[in-house]
Amino acid sequence: QVQLVESGGGSVQTGGSLRLSCAVSGYGLSVYCMGWFRQAPGKEREEVATSDSDFSTTYADSVKGRFTISRDNAKNMLYLQMDNLKPEDTAMYYCARPPGGDYSSCRTRQLKDYRYWGQGTQVTVSS
Repeated sequence: QVQLVESGGGSVQTGGSLRLSCAVSGYGLSVYCMGWFRQAPGKEREEVATSDSDFSTTYADSVKGRFTISRDNAKNMLYLQMDNLKPEDTAMYYCARPPGGDYSSCRTRQLKDYRYWGQGTQVTVSS
């Protein structure tokens, strides 16, 4: 059974930092694409950053240079370091993993291609 549990959200002021964590149960984090996504009220869920099994990464243009995705395969953990936060970063943040046996690169994926999702952690940035 695959479970994802996010933590680390909170309320910060503009320019502050947070580090989100995603604990992933189940086998073989190292072989999977993993992603962070966010959804603000009234908006669609959007991709924030992805980490491939070869440690290559992608970022949404809106967070490039401010956010860093990383993983610790030995600990089955995914992280998102968020610096210089802005009010427009306010959202519920989710981590996600593809279905078992699907080892395709993150670069070929759409949001619908992720099977397992965490419950989310709220990030609120005030001006």
